[in-house]
Amino acid sequence: MSEPERSFHGESALPAVDTELELTFRDPAGELRLALGSALRRIRPAAEEGTRAFLTSPLCKALEQSGDLVPSRIAEPAAHQCIASGELWLEHPRIDPISYPWEWTTGQWRAAAELTLRVASRALDSGWNLKDATPLNILFSGPRPILVDVLSFERRDPHSSVWLAYGQFVRTFLLPLVAAKYLSWPLYTTLFARDGYEPRQIYEALPRWRRLNPNLLDVVTLATVFERPERQNAVPKRTSSITDAALAKHVLQKRIARLGKQIRHAAGDGGQSQWSEYEQTAGHYQPVDVEEKKQFVKSVLARCQPEGVLDIGANAGTYSLLAADAGAKVVALDSDATALEKLWRAASNQNRPITALVADIARPTPAAGWRNREHLSLLDRLTGQFDLVLMLAVIHHLILRHQLPLTHIAGLCAGLTRRWLLLEWVPPADPMFQEWLRGRDDLYGHLTEVDLTFAFAPHFAVVDRFQLGNRRALLLLDRRLGQNSTGVVAEFQRVSEGTE
Repeated sequence: MSEPERSFHGESALPAVDTELELTFRDPAGELRLALGSALRRIRPAAEEGTRAFLTSPLCKALEQSGDLVPSRIAEPAAHQCIASGELWLEHPRIDPISYPWEWTTGQWRAAAELTLRVASRALDSGWNLKDATPLNILFSGPRPILVDVLSFERRDPHSSVWLAYGQFVRTFLLPLVAAKYLSWPLYTTLFARDGYEPRQIYEALPRWRRLNPNLLDVVTLATVFERPERQNAVPKRTSSITDAALAKHVLQKRIARLGKQIRHAAGDGGQSQWSEYEQTAGHYQPVDVEEKKQFVKSVLARCQPEGVLDIGANAGTYSLLAADAGAKVVALDSDATALEKLWRAASNQNRPITALVADIARPTPAAGWRNREHLSLLDRLTGQFDLVLMLAVIHHLILRHQLPLTHIAGLCAGLTRRWLLLEWVPPADPMFQEWLRGRDDLYGHLTEVDLTFAFAPHFAVVDRFQLGNRRALLLLDRRLGQNSTGVVAEFQRVSEGTE
């Protein structure tokens, strides 16, 4: 099965063709390479005939037109040095950026699962079979999931009533949702479970009384009972075949429909968390402060006109939505999956170009997979890809909860943005700063805005500042003016005089 493509607008964090990454070495049908302007997929000779047949099929064209499948075209050898004579390569538009399943909200997980089932159902009706059903074949373009593995289709035996990808779908899509709902296993732990969960893992962790839950009976309890070690030596069951082709298809469609119901039940409604209602319960903001903050952010967006925005600590997405309304493509980052779920739903309902990633910038998602080369780290995917980075009410969390020095935070920001950075400074007297200070006044109680601006001086210059009524300060910084550190430090100190 193929691994998804990745893309960023503007400069690429990777070389034009990166041969060090091992994104699809498991796929017997082809391999994927990341080029500067596209994703290239080499088709192995044994898979050429089937691939060409699918690419010219009405199903492929319909899936591409609906946006459910990434577009493909035959790559021109003259345009890419990696293409040898006689080889078949496909070229796909890259999707910005890769979001791995362990960085999805529950709603995104459900949407990806429902896309997979929808494509499987349409393939079935068209005489094709979706032979792979894993979240790793799905990317999010903004809030919308897209299937990116065009090699996952094969001609279907019209008399077969078995969907061979059923078990994979259950392990990788359904059981992680079941584990999250009934066992509180976070979805991000699937980082360590490439092929999902086995029914036995869920069964053994469940209380005995819950094993008989009707929603768990077939995919967990019965699946475990009928796969116990003493049964593994049984004679393999032949592939189910039905003489009536229409009946075989009906059986498969019913199975797919049931999986859809199980996915919807396991996904639930999302619930609430500590930060999901933050904007409604934040007592340290008066209504006038909130409105003034929004207006200043709008003025920054109008001034900077960014094409790409990274919103770190996006929460439920007030400022991500403002950036999207201003015409930017947004990547919204937050470690609170429930809060980010609200943003993803809003972006989906409003069709806003916002990609939600459940991740902690202080402990970013690592590279993973074989030799750490199958899945890119979060910072590999984000570094240098944005015209504007928002860090609103975030820095005090990095200081107090993660003990990160200001100079290190400044270095991170300089790597993430190509030019603009909008910060919100929370002074030590602020109630939220005090809540997280926890008696460490000697370490952090003395920090001032001058310390912040001095730490950022080697990378940025302050070009605008606005102070809210609650004494928090919004600072717009320009990386292009941060080369002469001596002059920048002097400017920072001048701007910051008397602000504390």
